[in-house]
Amino acid sequence: MPSVTIAVTLDKKLETKMSNPFFLIAGPCAIEDEATAFKIAEHAKTVCDKHGIELIFKGSYKKANRSKLSSFTGIGDEKALKILQKVGKELRVDTITDVHESHEPKMVSEYVTHLQIPAFLCRQTDLLVAAGETGCTVNLKKGQFLSPEALSFGLEKIKSSGNEKVWLCERGTTFGYSDLIVDATSIVRLKAHGAPVVMDCTHAVQKPNTTSGVTGGDPDMIGTLAVHAIATGADGLFMEIHPDPKSALSDPMTMLQMDRLEAIIEKCVRVKAAVS
Repeated sequence: MPSVTIAVTLDKKLETKMSNPFFLIAGPCAIEDEATAFKIAEHAKTVCDKHGIELIFKGSYKKANRSKLSSFTGIGDEKALKILQKVGKELRVDTITDVHESHEPKMVSEYVTHLQIPAFLCRQTDLLVAAGETGCTVNLKKGQFLSPEALSFGLEKIKSSGNEKVWLCERGTTFGYSDLIVDATSIVRLKAHGAPVVMDCTHAVQKPNTTSGVTGGDPDMIGTLAVHAIATGADGLFMEIHPDPKSALSDPMTMLQMDRLEAIIEKCVRVKAAVS
């Protein structure tokens, strides 16, 4: 029965496409406490396991780039890093956190498996080289002021250390004083550098530079950016999630409500299968 044979073949092709279609970097903006970190990580891992997605748990161990002097910056470096380490070991997931100065990567790499370079720091030579020297995978965010092509120089700096494990991360481009836009061609242009590309669906919906000193945003658009990124070839997605974003100590206006994650991931998996 040819029709049955064709159907089975198509099912196998779909299964192949659906196997590890992309990876997800997810977690809170900042590590607030152990209980919240585990609650978020366990939920994200359940969703990822269900849909065949690799999870890298994210949490900033400190926030060094807040708008106001009085803004929350962290619970203490070692305390936060030990929570990240514990989540990674107990849930058997990779972990990632931001580094801001050149003296940090070596120390931080003892607690996490991946390092992240914030967008505003994507040209800091000493920081990029130090991150590369750890041997960790480095997620290099594209500055809001750079073209996709210009990120090649940051990539080159990291690779000068001998480390080829670099991801390039899109997070929007400054449009005026308090808006960001995402270029529909950016993922494709970043992939031309030959490195895996991640879409930061959270920070691309930010409304920066508000007069209140607290960054605004529209998390309802996170799913839209995720689907767009997967459709145009992104290898990974970045989403900050929280069980109660409004009570979060950092970036409460941009994080995704945790229970909305699965619907977005499910849609992205289907889109990936359709375009593969």
